[in-house]
Amino acid sequence: MNTFKTAVIATASIALLGTIIVTLVYFDQFDKGMINMERTFAMIKPDAISAHNTGKIIDMIEQHGFTILGMEKTKLSKEQAQTFYAVHKERPFFAELVDFVTSGPVVIMCLEKENAIKAWRDLMGATDPANAEPGTLRKLFGTDVGHNAVHGSDAPETARQELTLFFPDLA
Repeated sequence: MNTFKTAVIATASIALLGTIIVTLVYFDQFDKGMINMERTFAMIKPDAISAHNTGKIIDMIEQHGFTILGMEKTKLSKEQAQTFYAVHKERPFFAELVDFVTSGPVVIMCLEKENAIKAWRDLMGATDPANAEPGTLRKLFGTDVGHNAVHGSDAPETARQELTLFFPDLA
């Protein structure tokens, strides 16, 4: 065998070995709980859909390393919206919130990523688009507190509840 072929085979073997070692380290970390893979619920709200921003938002989700495990474009019934926002039932804005989320289609998603809940909330930005960081979804696509383009779970318990409501097989 000539020197060039030997060098190519050796390089390929080293590259493959490196991949195997990196993969083993990843799985070792996963087994030890060092990698916190989470699932979270996400919604693109009617304002973002009517403004034709759905594709841009989904692209940003994928560009930020989320895996979309489930996705559906749907129109929520009043009953679904009331159940979804039940935590706000006693608040003065509850009826307005239900009316808004049922005013048009929404895109609901189950997202997965390491530390997905925090990562999704960081990508969404502050509830009020005026206070959101540049480059966040709410800064880019929201117009005000009531029309802020996206929703996301705020804690693991909330994520389980919201996913169970819309994606019971993925919760």
